[in-house]
Amino acid sequence: MFLSPGAVDPKEQLYAGQAFVQVVLLLLAAVCVPWLLITKPYFAWKEMKKIQGQGYVSIGHGDGAPRDSSDEVLEGEEEGNGRAIAEDTDEGHEQHDFGEVVIHQVIHTIEFCLGCISHTASYLRLWALSLAHAQLSEVLWTMTLERFLGPTSVGGWIGLIIVGVLWFVLTVFILCLMEGLSAFLHALRLHWVEANSKHYEGGGYAFAPLTFANPDMKE
Repeated sequence: MFLSPGAVDPKEQLYAGQAFVQVVLLLLAAVCVPWLLITKPYFAWKEMKKIQGQGYVSIGHGDGAPRDSSDEVLEGEEEGNGRAIAEDTDEGHEQHDFGEVVIHQVIHTIEFCLGCISHTASYLRLWALSLAHAQLSEVLWTMTLERFLGPTSVGGWIGLIIVGVLWFVLTVFILCLMEGLSAFLHALRLHWVEANSKHYEGGGYAFAPLTFANPDMKE
């Protein structure tokens, strides 16, 4: 799907239109990368321009005292100078905040893409387990039961029954229980680490259990 998009062997085709669906999925995955990289900084820049478009509101005296005309003139000059300084300071602060948003989003995008690739590759361990399971099944069949099929004597039938019981016990305990438990633990680990990290982030509050003990009281 990744190495040769749009090319599907007719012998391995699962459904009609599989090549088109694979190309669409790959294009969606490619579009999601710039979308994840650009969207948040764009909305942050748009919000910053919206705040700048609203202007600045001056703050009057907090003591509520009456002001005469001379105070108003002097205050107008001070207000103009203070507004210019405040605009320069706020502009630098907003540019700094916007730069932090861009840098954080770039890091987050690279981290997310690398995590998707590594987590997807981690699921190949289930494929490896299935190959090992198939190979072990073939070994158990060829080494035990296959050699005793088609008996022509009483001893052959007795051997077939004994080997059949042995093959059944090994199949249940090795292939079903041991291999099943191994695949279950691997799948549980994959769901907890790879899949769960895409939907859960432990950024809440630490758990504080209910207790009636008072540390200030002495026994």
